[in-house]
This record gives sequence, C-alpha cells and structure tokens, in this order.
Amino acid sequence: MADRLRVAERDRVPIAPLVRERPDLTAADAYAIQLLNIRRRGGEIVGHKVGLSSKAMQQMMGVDEPDYGHLMADMRLSETEPADALRYCYPRVEIEVAFLLGADLPGEGCTEADVLAATEAFAPSIELIDSRIQDWKISLADTIADNASSAGFVVGAGRVPPGGIDPRGIDAVLYRGGEPVVQGRSDAVLGNPVTAVAWLARTVAGFGVRLRAGHLVMPGACARAVDAHPGDEFLAVFSGLGEVRLSFAKKTEGAA
Repeated sequence: MADRLRVAERDRVPIAPLVRERPDLTAADAYAIQLLNIRRRGGEIVGHKVGLSSKAMQQMMGVDEPDYGHLMADMRLSETEPADALRYCYPRVEIEVAFLLGADLPGEGCTEADVLAATEAFAPSIELIDSRIQDWKISLADTIADNASSAGFVVGAGRVPPGGIDPRGIDAVLYRGGEPVVQGRSDAVLGNPVTAVAWLARTVAGFGVRLRAGHLVMPGACARAVDAHPGDEFLAVFSGLGEVRLSFAKKTEGAA
C-alpha cells in the first residue's frame, strides 16, 4: 500500500481508496504506511500538521476525528514563485495559524500551557493539500496513510508571540484573484488551535515522535478547503497576524 501511494504521488495518478481493498485498515496501520513513505522519501522533517481538526473539514471529508502528517523541507513553497498545480492530483488550499516552536514539547501529557510556553510565535500560513486517492473519496485511514493529504505549505512574514494575540480569536479571509472565497476564525480548530497542537504532541508520542524546537506546526484549517487551479492567485489575511500569498503558474501550452 505504501508503494502504491508513493507511485501515485510520483506519477500524479491517483489510486482507489485503500479501505476498498482492506476495510479493516486501522489508524495504526495507516500511520505505519505514512511513516514508511516518509522514511523512504528522505530529507529533513521541518514540522507536522494536524488535519481534519475543524468541523467544516471533518464534514467535507466525511470523518469524525483529526489526523496528522509530516512536513518536509521539500514541501516548502514560496510566496514569490508560483507553484505548479499540475504537479499534484487534486490540489486544494487551506488557511491556518501556524505555530513556530522555540522549545521542545513534551509528549505524553502535553497540555495547552506547555504548547504556549514552547511556542515562539504564531504566523500566517497556507497549506496546500492533495490526495493521492481518487476524487478525494477518503476514509480516515486513507488520508492518514497518505501523509494526512499534505503536499506543501507557505508561511508569511508576520510573527506574533503568544502573549500578543488570542489564538482563539484570529479572523482569516482567503482571497482568490482579489475576491473573497472563504473566511473563518482560528477557534474553528477544536475550539482553540492550541488544543490541536497539544493533541498532536500527545498523539505522535505514541509513535516515538516528538515536536522539537525549530519545528513548524500547522494545527488545522480555519475554514473549508478551496480547489486550486493553474493561474490562481491566493491571498490569506489574518487579523492581527498579517498575510501570506500563494500563486499557481498558468497552464503552459500543450500541458496535460
């Protein structure tokens, strides 16, 4: 199953849901698949993401609990250089309040107070999600195995320390071509994105993983995901936090 997901990402040819073949596929099995491909991918792990942490995304994806994935150095996108939408199967963008860790987080027993103490700053961010499963027809096990449907991320220049803003009350608006397409607030993420980061630290500890100083943590989307197409230009604006941009190159002549 890991091989099939790896080839699907490489060739941009999505595959049928894994649970169609293995209805009994557990979350633990799926995390083992994810970790196998992360190890084979190589490169630097620069952080983690929490997926499906808002009711909007859980309803959109038809699941009822969060999951997590790895953020790799080669997944980092630029505000100034357009991404290539044709590199992905079904690219979508999400607006998130990113956490930049200044200290290691404890694993088991990690609390919200621990998260705030270890967080150096909040920052505006956009996550690029993608699914190597056909038509986003995913179960929880499918998306976990597929690195929580993560594909890329971009972080804006704004930095605000935890004492400088209420992480529950950050309004966010995503614009496409100057027109607002979705808006939300940071408390859409489990009522408080800090809660999501604490959940992540406790959960990954069970797989021998720790959230370390210098890591980026993306706690989940403030609002539903938006499809991305060649030529799209996105701007996300966060109250009190700043903004971040992500654009996609226009389709070149003769491209598939």
